[in-house]
Amino acid sequence: MTGFVDRVRGAVRREPRVDADQLVARLTALGRFLRATDGRIPDTRLGAARTLVERAGARLTLSREHTVVALAGATGSGKSSIFNALAGMELSPVGVRRPTTGNAHACVWGPVDGAGELLDWVGVLPRHRFVRESALDGTDEAGLHGLVLLDLPDFDSVEFGHRLEVDRLLGLVDLVIWVVDPQKYADRVIHRGYLREFHRNRDVTVVVLNQADRLDQSELTRLMADLRRLLDTDELAGVPLLATSAVIPAAMAELRGQLERTVTERQAVLRRLAGDLDAVTDDLGDLVGPVGRAEEEINRGTVRRLSSALADAAGVPTVAQAVESAYRQRAAAATGWPVSRAWHRLRPDPLLRLHLLGSRRADGPPGAPSDGPADPPAPLAVTSLPAPSAAQRAAVDLAVRGLAEQAGSQLPAPWPAAVTAAARSQTADLPDALDRAVGAADLAPVDRPLWWRAVGAVQWLVTAAAAAGLGWLLVGFVVRVLGLPALEYPAVGVVPVPTVLLLGGLLGGVLVGLLIRPVTGWAARRARRRAEDRLYDAVADVARRHVVAPVRAVLAAHSDASDALDQARSRSGR
Repeated sequence: MTGFVDRVRGAVRREPRVDADQLVARLTALGRFLRATDGRIPDTRLGAARTLVERAGARLTLSREHTVVALAGATGSGKSSIFNALAGMELSPVGVRRPTTGNAHACVWGPVDGAGELLDWVGVLPRHRFVRESALDGTDEAGLHGLVLLDLPDFDSVEFGHRLEVDRLLGLVDLVIWVVDPQKYADRVIHRGYLREFHRNRDVTVVVLNQADRLDQSELTRLMADLRRLLDTDELAGVPLLATSAVIPAAMAELRGQLERTVTERQAVLRRLAGDLDAVTDDLGDLVGPVGRAEEEINRGTVRRLSSALADAAGVPTVAQAVESAYRQRAAAATGWPVSRAWHRLRPDPLLRLHLLGSRRADGPPGAPSDGPADPPAPLAVTSLPAPSAAQRAAVDLAVRGLAEQAGSQLPAPWPAAVTAAARSQTADLPDALDRAVGAADLAPVDRPLWWRAVGAVQWLVTAAAAAGLGWLLVGFVVRVLGLPALEYPAVGVVPVPTVLLLGGLLGGVLVGLLIRPVTGWAARRARRRAEDRLYDAVADVARRHVVAPVRAVLAAHSDASDALDQARSRSGR
């Protein structure tokens, strides 16, 4: 009765077909996931995925006309007897004591073109390979053409190497037939160690209760029902469950029919890879979380705080103050009383002392071009800005950590650690990058202000008037000293014109200086603000390239990994 029920189940149960193109697309997506996560997720979590991509690529390039089926079981289960019965020859040694052999035996039905490379890949030694091309015993073998049947070592062997070989081969074959016997069908080793691990590969799993000839009908029915219950517990509900006996040819017919259907469909290899892909991608789901555009999650305020901390460490306030001082000094040299201009020119330039490029000319505003032919660009010099203090370095570290924590706060582990590592990956280069950015910044307008020229002209005019008045008075003084008739000076009221020119020129120069001082202060502060804006832009660019860009690369990789894993987990067409 149980055998009839299982046959009905097999007839009603429609094996899902796997589209080869869809499977390749899923595997390609898994490969993209591995590239996106390389170096960002521990290798221990990606080992199974890498193995699958490599194994699937190798298997799909080998013969698709052959189906590799493995007979797996414990010592004494009779799998070697089934192997010999299906082959119609004594090919694999039969034993009841362990261990028998640690090498797999293979039998190929039909043409062997392509089977050799497949068996080389599986790892079956040439001396353990056999070919079943013709019906030497009168049976028709055409239905099994394309079958590569393996007899595996015993998985319960006392030889540890035998069990390793079994585990290796079970990861490579297309379909597994688990052979159990009436005495050990409920053994915990096969259920917990193997069958339960194959629940995602139920489409390529067959269970055989061998040695059915030793049981009467009532015992067979009871054991098959109990075995079905155990398989349901192992999450293998619906897998084919057959009763066989290697000594009764008729009892092998159902298993042979199962193999013929498998070989004809040419679906086992695709189903096996699809099942393995399902298992791998399900285990990777917790590494990416929900799919989203995570690269947009860097808060602008966090970036501004980082840029501010970097600007302080780069000495931007010091440079801005130097720009203001340089502007005042140069304005005084250009608009002050001509007699005092030499004094202003002798004073050290605040920007030159910092070795900043904007101070190449001392007679104009920072950055003003020379009147001669264009000089070739000079290499960036190292500035003389003071090194950042311990407090400034701590502020930068805190800002970098804050940005990393904010950017990775919505990501599942271990991505936050990858974000933090990316944020810190180029911090050692920050001091030099900031120094170059500050040194290369354009700190002042290119053209010399027109009002400097106008005020300078006025100062020269009043100075000329004072000089003319002084000279006139000196001539009169010399004339009197020589006893010559005194000069008659024209007067403005009661004041002689030379005196008016002298005093007016001197007072005019002072008055012009007092009048332009507020203008100079306003213009100097404006130059300072303009320099601060340019310096902060330069520092912000350094922050983007050395901190934000690596973080965005990790966030983009997470988004790409999420999309790729979502595509790899898509099971449409199955």
